[in-house]
Amino acid sequence: MHIFPDTTLLITHYNRSESLERLLSSFEALNCLFGDIVVSDDGSRPEHLEKITSLKDRFKFNLVTTPKNRGLGNNINKGQDAVQTAYTLYVQEDFQPADIFPAHFTDAIGFMRSDPKWDIVRFYAYFAYPTLKPFQKGFSEMVYSFWDMNHLKFYYYSDHPHLRRSNFLEKFGRYPEGIKGDLTEYTMAVHFLQKKGKGLFFNDFTKLFYQKNSSDEPSTMERADWKLSENPMIKLARLGYLRYRWLKNTLDLVLMK
Repeated sequence: MHIFPDTTLLITHYNRSESLERLLSSFEALNCLFGDIVVSDDGSRPEHLEKITSLKDRFKFNLVTTPKNRGLGNNINKGQDAVQTAYTLYVQEDFQPADIFPAHFTDAIGFMRSDPKWDIVRFYAYFAYPTLKPFQKGFSEMVYSFWDMNHLKFYYYSDHPHLRRSNFLEKFGRYPEGIKGDLTEYTMAVHFLQKKGKGLFFNDFTKLFYQKNSSDEPSTMERADWKLSENPMIKLARLGYLRYRWLKNTLDLVLMK
């Protein structure tokens, strides 16, 4: 067994009860036992709530609900409020841990326990953080540089699977509510940098978690086609846009409250 008594597994959920069952089953199959499990639901449809309720006896989790959909910010806030352990492993319901997860998570929780400067340890991303300083055991420290022109540096924080201290909301503020999910994530990333948060990044960031989206329970997040196009004119326009984003994000970092 891999036992983490001081860590709560926090899962945010919305209309993906089959994905939730798969995620919980994956941790069970890996013999991962947490101090607590919190499932924060964002006003899912009745059939999904019925399915979730049927899973409670098997997986012994604390279900936090809301009568209607209130968005990502509210869902994370109320879920984090229910956490009572020192550390939180945050995972959205459409992810699945890999077989190698327990060993590397043991390292990550060890880093957090031994050094209070670490606020977050990230396990998954679409792209590597732009500037990484080798740390140990396959992890690197994320280094924010003001003069770096890469707009991805602003996403020091991400909603993808990560370990964090459970006083996260006290230190960095609560997630903004009533706005789109991507803007919620971006705003928290800005607040994280403003408060000079420090974090580690797993180098093989596609190896610890897999994002699973089925045709029955597809992703609710969509990427604009122009962001992926290889057309030369579109690529040039994208470069101009990214320079604008760098300037805008820099101003947000200075001015945003």
